[in-house]
Amino acid sequence: MLPHSGSTDAVLPEGDIPSKESYDGARSADFASRRPFYKRAMFWLLSVAALAVVLVAVIVPVYFTVIKPNKHNSNLSGASSNAGSQSNGNQGATPTSTAKPVQTAVTTGGDGSTVTMEDGTTFTYKNQFGGYWVNDPENPFDNSARPNSWTPALNETWNWGTDRIYGVNLGGLFVLEPFIVPALYEANPGAVDEWTLSTLLAQKGQLQSALEDHYNTFITEQDIAEIAGSGLNWIRLQIPFWAIDAWADVGVDANGQKVAEPFLARVCWKYILRLLGWARKYGLRVNLDLHTIPGSQNGFNHSGKNGAINWMNGPMGLANAERSLDYMRIITEFISQPEWKDLIPVFGLINEPFMGKLSRPVVESFYYKAYQMVRGVTGIGAGNGPIISFHDGFSGPGDWAGFLTGSDRVALDIHPYFAFNGKANREPLNITADGGDGQEMGGQWPLLACTSWGAMMNNSRANFGITNAGEFSNAINDCGLYINGVNGDTADDAAYGPGCAYWEDSAAWSDDTKAGLLNFALASMDALGDWFFWTWKIGPSSTTNTVRAPLWSYQLGLRNGWMPKDPRTSSGKCQHFGIQMAPFNGQYQPWQIGGAGAGNIAPDATANLPWPPQLNNVDPGDMPRLPQYTPTGTINTLPPPSFSTPGITVTAAVGNGWANPQDKTPAQTPIPGCAYPDAWDAVGAAIPANGCQPAA
Repeated sequence: MLPHSGSTDAVLPEGDIPSKESYDGARSADFASRRPFYKRAMFWLLSVAALAVVLVAVIVPVYFTVIKPNKHNSNLSGASSNAGSQSNGNQGATPTSTAKPVQTAVTTGGDGSTVTMEDGTTFTYKNQFGGYWVNDPENPFDNSARPNSWTPALNETWNWGTDRIYGVNLGGLFVLEPFIVPALYEANPGAVDEWTLSTLLAQKGQLQSALEDHYNTFITEQDIAEIAGSGLNWIRLQIPFWAIDAWADVGVDANGQKVAEPFLARVCWKYILRLLGWARKYGLRVNLDLHTIPGSQNGFNHSGKNGAINWMNGPMGLANAERSLDYMRIITEFISQPEWKDLIPVFGLINEPFMGKLSRPVVESFYYKAYQMVRGVTGIGAGNGPIISFHDGFSGPGDWAGFLTGSDRVALDIHPYFAFNGKANREPLNITADGGDGQEMGGQWPLLACTSWGAMMNNSRANFGITNAGEFSNAINDCGLYINGVNGDTADDAAYGPGCAYWEDSAAWSDDTKAGLLNFALASMDALGDWFFWTWKIGPSSTTNTVRAPLWSYQLGLRNGWMPKDPRTSSGKCQHFGIQMAPFNGQYQPWQIGGAGAGNIAPDATANLPWPPQLNNVDPGDMPRLPQYTPTGTINTLPPPSFSTPGITVTAAVGNGWANPQDKTPAQTPIPGCAYPDAWDAVGAAIPANGCQPAA
């Protein structure tokens, strides 16, 4: 339990905390240029003059110590958005069309302020928690916004162990999962992952237009404003490796045909930059998550391609790992620049490597190799690049205690889900909760969240270090469109059994069901301590125009009563149910957060982490013969954003995408003449006889 999560009383909303004043584009000179009222008697003249002195004494210091030094963030790019459907509307935001403004001054605002987006439409910002947005066209990298009163502004220190992560994922935005964006998959029968979706869209000539329309509309600036206004303070942002590039030749298939990756390469990057700009504008920190990996790290549809694992597995496992390290390096170089490091404090190197099929030694060896690469770019110690986040590989956090002791700023990412435990999970929510005061709904589920996750998470904080739940949801079962069958059964044969239609239609839920879900959400949040809900938004099905996986949508639950209006009300929920969660004292070891001793890993801690490790589906004698790439290619650099607001000159440095000019290692590239097997389907393929190892 984190320091303030053990209180019996839940923390109440701070509705009485005044929000930061909205200046709505006013210049600093406007605050100081108060004219005396000369037509009154001298007494009043002196009184007004005295008042002016007071005003200058108060307002000018605020301007020069808060606003002027920090300047304020620009919206990198606008997005048109309209309030509308169950899933895609933006609550409380009523856009109006105006002429595109020419912004020439710092603007900032809190609750009730008007936000003007780049396209000229406006909406009213709602934030009752003391948060404020910031926009400075001349310095689009200003970090002085904050989402609420209890979260440090981006230009202030985040205190690991005491500051709490209340986060949400933006799943489905740049990595398109069927259950999150079902309409795109429904319109393309046969699509099961982004590989097949991209293939079908390309055959229709619609790949770029369909995906850019999705990037433009699925998550808008109003979504980010709503996230900040909901008491949340972080987002976990999924990005694909094809934001950097995709290869037109990844080997030959079993029929001897060349295989090309069908993904839309490099197009989503500008939208990623725009999203990061919105996060900065509203003070939300970002956990950047590399969600897809060449060859697939888990065989799930959200890895890029559903099916076999070809990363660190089989004949192309090593080559795919070499390529993935390049993508991690390119991202590390970008986010370690001064313009980005405070906005993006955490980098999740690889999402959900399936350790049960890859083996622990394989995953641990790769993690150590990746750690060395990242810290070789950034250097050691707080402020030098991001915290490196490792997923637990579905093994649970206990087995990671002591891994890389002495390393510099590593975190453990856990994704606990009851939905995928293989059980039917038909126990009801709409009955009195176990434990508690006998007046609350939830059945077994709130208490089960506390007993399953609370002590586990706090023990990991004490024994490993920084630990958070990068994903969790309200899904107590596997019901939902494109969720059914995710464990290998068919869509009509979910582990839940008959009756999934009820869980796909939130309009049919009773008040007791919603109250039970709310209690389950609060207990989950308290047990996990630092968390990112999966996910913010689920798109509607094209057949019903409703969200058919409602247990997974934070936004829908927020608007309909089964997610908390203030996530702090989760604090103390498990104690309320009678559960003590192995309290964590909130103090990490200095080396764990980049202080004294960081980077001093004992030699015996890495003695069993060779590179490369022995891969599964490869005979030990064949390891030296595995196909590899060669580090002789030209490394890609992620470009910085461009700014073109009329009448504005950006005075801030924008960077060049590469933090460490000493990092000049070339990129991995195929060896000419090597007959590579299909890098996405090589398990069981023959290893090429020769010509596929780089020159010594």
